[in-house]
This record gives sequence, structure tokens and C-alpha cells, in this order.
Amino acid sequence: MKEASLTRITINSAQFYAYHGVSAEERILGGKYEIDLDMYYDATKAVINDDINSALNYEEAFFLIEEVIAGENHALVETIANEILNHLMEKFKILQTATVRVRKMNAPLHRIVQFIEAEQSMTRSTK
Repeated sequence: MKEASLTRITINSAQFYAYHGVSAEERILGGKYEIDLDMYYDATKAVINDDINSALNYEEAFFLIEEVIAGENHALVETIANEILNHLMEKFKILQTATVRVRKMNAPLHRIVQFIEAEQSMTRSTK
């Protein structure tokens, strides 16, 4: 029996300016966000055929992230991460597992931190 292997495609440190947050000021003024995305899929067919139509198109994944981050405002970075994963799983049927990290670069804290980050993973059900 031949074992299937998964290929990881990564989008690293995609930067956006968006209007999310708990406070009204964050939703009005906005802030800088960074997103990392790891996507795992069986790329065997894509590799054999050297064909983008059989591959997980990372440009389309980037556009999807952009739609979510520029779309409906959310209070929590956790919600943004979950929305990205749900949209990815819906769009890419070949996607097996994905992990997204959403970083809020200028969190309104009375502390000095580089960023606040939420990480979430989702795996397609094998039902």
C-alpha cells in the first residue's frame, strides 16, 4: 500500500491594515495585522502533472485571507482566525489541515508587547 504524503504551503507574515477590536477606537482607527498560514494537502497529482489546477493555489488563499480581514469587523483575533479557516476549508476541498496565526501588532494595552497572537488549527473531517 502506498502511503499518502502531505505538502505544506506557507504564507508567512502577510500584512494588512484592518478595523477589528473590542473598543470603538480600534474599529474606527484600525491597526496593523500580520497573518501566517500553513496549509497541508496531498500534492501528488499537482506534482506529477506540474499543474496549478491540481494544486492548492496560494494566491487564491491570500485573496481569501484579504477578504476576511477587510470584511466584517470582529472584536476578537480568535474570531478572525476561525473565519479564515472556515472559508479556506469551504473553498479548497483538497485542503486537509490548516493552521493560521493572526497577530495584532498594536494591541491597546498599558504594556509594551510586540504583538498579540491567536493560533488556530482545523483538520477536515474524514467522515
